[in-house]
Amino acid sequence: MIREREIALSVQLAAKEYPVIVIVGPRQSGKTTLAKHLFSGKPYHSLEDPSTRMRVEADPVGFLSALPNGAVLDEVQRLPALLSYLQGIVDADGSPGKFILTGSSNLLLMQGVSQSLAGRCAIFHLLPFTLAEAGDALPAEDMLSAVLSGGYPRLLSQRLRRTTFFANYIATYVERDVRLLLNIKDSMLFSRFLKLLAGRVGSLLDYTSLSNDCGISTQTVREWLSILQTSYICFLLPPWYENRGKRLIKSPKLYFYDTGVACALAGISEKGQLERDPLRGMLFENLMIVEKLKSAYNHGKLPELYFYRDSNGVEVDLVEYVAGKLVPTEIKSSATFNSDFCHALRIFAGRYPEQCTTPTVQYAGTESFRFKECIVQGFPPRQENEND
Repeated sequence: MIREREIALSVQLAAKEYPVIVIVGPRQSGKTTLAKHLFSGKPYHSLEDPSTRMRVEADPVGFLSALPNGAVLDEVQRLPALLSYLQGIVDADGSPGKFILTGSSNLLLMQGVSQSLAGRCAIFHLLPFTLAEAGDALPAEDMLSAVLSGGYPRLLSQRLRRTTFFANYIATYVERDVRLLLNIKDSMLFSRFLKLLAGRVGSLLDYTSLSNDCGISTQTVREWLSILQTSYICFLLPPWYENRGKRLIKSPKLYFYDTGVACALAGISEKGQLERDPLRGMLFENLMIVEKLKSAYNHGKLPELYFYRDSNGVEVDLVEYVAGKLVPTEIKSSATFNSDFCHALRIFAGRYPEQCTTPTVQYAGTESFRFKECIVQGFPPRQENEND
C-alpha cells in the first residue's frame, strides 16, 4: 500500500498563509496527483495540453478572470508569462491558497516566480517517494531493490517493469526535455555524457575528466550539469569545512535525485548485477543521502547537507547541519557491521566536539544498536519524527 505523501501537511499549512503555492520537482514525481488530491475543490488546468496553452496565451486576463476562487495550474513553466498576470490578481485579492502551481523545470518556473511572485508564494520541492512512502511496494529490508527501483510513484504503485520504465523515462523526459533546454543536436553525445555521470555517482566532481572522456569543453560540461541540476536529474553535495588553517578538498560530489535512474544509465538492471558492481556502495550512499534531502523538503525546509574530507583522506559521507549542530553519518552498503565504520566519525567528532552530535553509521544490515559512542542504524532507516 502506498502511503500519504509526507509533504502534504506542510503544503496544507502553507495554503492557509500564502495566496500561491508552488510545487516543483522532476517529471512523474507526483506533483499533479498531490495538487489534485489536496485541492480537489479547485478547477484543474494543464498547460502541457496544447489547446489549453493556446487559449490561455491568447487571453490570459480572460482565463484568470474566469477563476474567481483560483485553480490548480499544472506545468505552468510552459507559459511563464502567465505569472505576471497572476501577480496583479494576487495583489488585488491576497486570500490564502488561491492558486496552486506545479512545474517540472525548476529553472524556467523559478525565474518567473522570482520576478513576479516573490513574497507571495510558498515553494515546495516534491521528489519521488521516500522509502516510507513507498510502503510495501518495495520489499522490506531489501536494499538492492530499493536502489534499483528508486522512488518514482508510477513505477512502484503500478509495479511496472523497471527496465521498460527507466528506458522510457530517460528517453522521454531526461534526454528530450534537457536536450530541448540546451538545444543539443548530438543526442548520442549527450547520452554518453549522462552515462559518464552515472559512472561517477558519489565521486568528487572533476570537470576536466568529464570534458576529456566525453570530448566536450569544460564550459559545456558546466552548462549541461547546471541544466541537469535544475531539471532534478543530478545534484551536487558540497564539502563542509571551517577555516581553521587546514587544507580541505573543496570539490563537490555528484549524486542523482533517483537511484533507479542512475542504475539504468549505468546499465545495472538486476539485483545480482548490482550486488557485484563496483558502484554498489556509491549507489547505496546516494540512496541514503537523497532520503535526507527528501525529508528536509517534505518538512518545508532547505536541506543543509555536506560531506567532509580532509587532505589526509579522512572522509565522512554525510554531514547534516541541524539547529546549529553537525550530525555526521557514515554510510556502508555492507549487511555486516564492522567497528572500522566508526573510525572517520571518531576523528570528525574529536575535531569538532562542541558542534558535533552523536555520530551515526547507516549500513545495509537489519539490526540497529549502539556501538560505543556511535549509533548504528539498520536498513531501512527509522522514520524520522519532526519533533525528534
